[in-house]
Amino acid sequence: MIEKTYRPAEVEEKHYRLWEESGAFAANTDANGHPYTIMMPPPNVTGSLHMGHALTFTLQDVLIRYNRMRGKDALWQPGTDHAGIATQMVVERNLAKDGVTRHDLGRQEFIRKVWEWKAESGGTITRQLRRLGASPDWAKERFTMDEGLSKAVVKVFVQLHKQGLIYKDKRLVNWDSKLHTAISDLEVEQKEIKGSLWHFRYPIEGEEGRFITVATTRPETMLGDTGVAVHPEDERYKDLIGKFVVLPLVGRRIPIVGDEYADPATGSGAVKITPAHDFNDFEVGKRCGLEAINIMDRDARLNDAVPEAYRGLDRYEARKKVVAEIEALGLLEKIEPHTHMVPHGDRSGIAIEPWLTDQWYVDAATLAKPAIDAVEQGRTTFVPKQWENTYYDWMRNIQPWCISRQIWWGHQIPAWYGPDGAFFVEETEEAARAAAAAHYGKPVELTRDTDVLDTWFSSALWPFSTLGWPEQTPELARYYPTDVLVTGFDIIFFWVARMMMMGIHFMGDVPFRTVYIHALVRDEKGQKMSKSKGNVIDPLDLIGEYGTDALRFTLSAMAAQGRDIKLAVSRVEGYRNFATKLWNAARYCQMNGCEPVPGFAPTGLTQTVNRWIVGAVRDAGARIAEAIDGYKFNEAANAAYQFTWGTFCDWYLEFTKPILTGNDEAAKAETRATTAWVLDQILHLLHPIMPYITEELWEQLSPDRANRLISAAWPEPAADAGGAAAQAEMDWVVRLISSVRSMRSEMNVPPSAQIALMLKDPSAQTLERLATHRDLILRMGRLASVEPLDGAVPKSAVQSVLDEATVILPLEGIVDLDKERQRLTKEIDKLAGEIKKIDAKLGNEQFLAKAKEEVVAEQRDRRDEAAATRDKLQKALDMLGA
Repeated sequence: MIEKTYRPAEVEEKHYRLWEESGAFAANTDANGHPYTIMMPPPNVTGSLHMGHALTFTLQDVLIRYNRMRGKDALWQPGTDHAGIATQMVVERNLAKDGVTRHDLGRQEFIRKVWEWKAESGGTITRQLRRLGASPDWAKERFTMDEGLSKAVVKVFVQLHKQGLIYKDKRLVNWDSKLHTAISDLEVEQKEIKGSLWHFRYPIEGEEGRFITVATTRPETMLGDTGVAVHPEDERYKDLIGKFVVLPLVGRRIPIVGDEYADPATGSGAVKITPAHDFNDFEVGKRCGLEAINIMDRDARLNDAVPEAYRGLDRYEARKKVVAEIEALGLLEKIEPHTHMVPHGDRSGIAIEPWLTDQWYVDAATLAKPAIDAVEQGRTTFVPKQWENTYYDWMRNIQPWCISRQIWWGHQIPAWYGPDGAFFVEETEEAARAAAAAHYGKPVELTRDTDVLDTWFSSALWPFSTLGWPEQTPELARYYPTDVLVTGFDIIFFWVARMMMMGIHFMGDVPFRTVYIHALVRDEKGQKMSKSKGNVIDPLDLIGEYGTDALRFTLSAMAAQGRDIKLAVSRVEGYRNFATKLWNAARYCQMNGCEPVPGFAPTGLTQTVNRWIVGAVRDAGARIAEAIDGYKFNEAANAAYQFTWGTFCDWYLEFTKPILTGNDEAAKAETRATTAWVLDQILHLLHPIMPYITEELWEQLSPDRANRLISAAWPEPAADAGGAAAQAEMDWVVRLISSVRSMRSEMNVPPSAQIALMLKDPSAQTLERLATHRDLILRMGRLASVEPLDGAVPKSAVQSVLDEATVILPLEGIVDLDKERQRLTKEIDKLAGEIKKIDAKLGNEQFLAKAKEEVVAEQRDRRDEAAATRDKLQKALDMLGA
């Protein structure tokens, strides 16, 4: 017997272990079934489960479980990313506790320590994914630094270099002066800083007493200025283009150039140009032929390229000194308070320095062209489609991709340097030595490049390197290209685009047919979750409190395309209640003898109510399947919820109570078998979203089944067998009872009140249905009687239309209708006033410009809620004939 209470913690560990041990998650390369593949976005090996993970891995698992049940050979390829900087920082912090640095250990010993850490502590995220119920093929788990993937990385680097698509160049990078490495844009976070805008006057050469004023937020970089830009059409400065200023404190002559980067409407209209320390200035410098002078070292201290008094100063110390000396020279025009966004390293927390340095680059523009074509031609499609525009925008304006990092943990670049700095890029040191000997005419000493590759470089190969490439394995032939990539919009550029480029270049085909982009999980007010705000919700806490299925169902039900999820704990609690409802329904069925009948097929049914539910479950299954196929997870979850809680529990189980307690044994047997069959269908349909409770009930309802639910086939639609007429009939009963309940609720009719219901102008079919189902309608509508109306509509009655008939509920002596009209009118007016206020706010351009995104969203939500309530009350007022 099913226990009274469902206890998730007691069943989740058991079922996961049994699934994994039985090989239920495994793909079968030799299978006849059509392959279906999802590549798991590899979480960082340092990571732990957060709400974004919970969303993306839940949605992927829904797709995998569903397609597995559809008979496909489903491969969900798992793995983790070595997360270069993050992992190195973790291990360095651990060493620091013992007063040791990586430099004390040396490179090889430090890397050995990282592998030790990975073996002991690197599995946290995969253990937590198991708690979430994720069902990837764990036997195929890969790691971006494992031997096979490392070989793929080296081969790709060498081939791209030999094809001229990887090269060394001196360009600006995001430099982290604490970690001493270049970092990607994804590892940079913009922070709002309240600073100052300093206005300096630069003297025009040869024009005594004439100056040009420039404004800067970084006075220290003026020591590296190599030009001043003005707009070519700015009448104030046209005569100065081609002339020079004398750079204060340095004495260097620098040209005044015409460039459209200078905005005449901003500040003085003139901007200082420091090509070695600003990304925009770097581009202006290239266009105008300006020198790039690097004035900082790797610690963001000023180097020997500046006057002696500034050498060795920290950038912020240098800032104070520059301002003081400019002021002493009388060249400080003014200082204004200025709030602006400053890039910071997400790991180190310090301001990033644009720094001119030698790095390795990929010619991304060349690789991007076929990747753009693939989406334009529809070989890969984005869902929702509007994300294609984001993809195009970035790919069509793509910059060279800096792939080198100045850290130790990662794939070391396969380049070796000779005595004169010439380098040799080969797959092995032996091959490099041979190439060097051929170049120099003799064997020479070689030194390997100390840099490692950007983590995104190895993860760009993930869709094919995990399947064994460069070996031509059966897995590669079967599972590439993959079916769908499920990911967040924030890594379209960093990961999706790069996988497209690499997949097409090395495999000759796109890496995935569909890219499903899900939204962000925010807090219930629509704010982004962050530790500083204290609004982070830990998915593991929710799992512990409400069970895994409740969290998975919540995330699925809220995953509407293109809309961020506003997660409230109350929603998870609500779906925990749904799990409880399902559990109690199964218990009720078992207690009433509704147990699965082997070989039962819902055909030839005699009871209208049974034919109706069979048709209803068929329709629900079709809606759920169509929604999952279309990546409309919210629609799938809501269809499952409405059918299970509404149609099955609230209606069918109530409708069939008289049969189960009656004396017609044939009707009883048919209804028990049908009930058990429908419950089994529900378990199938819910399983992709709620795997644990469905598996447990599957087992409890019939312990001798040949297979577990995870391996059961997705339900085939049942034949109609006269169900259409039954559905029309029972749907009429549901609508009539719902209409009565709605009128009672809107009019505040006491639950105990037994009221007479009247039907005006009913058709012959309506009268026939009424006669057949009178007892159900009376019981479930809490009615004293239900009859056709003969004569005029009584006073003090509320009315509603149902098909051709008018439903009339006389309320004389039960509800004061005049008082009810007054109450409803007052509530409607109050809501109208609130809506008017909100509309005024939302129509105010200043409010929209200044208010935070989540504040605007909250106002829109409030308006929608108020409008919905107003419309509901208006409907109630209309019923009163007001």
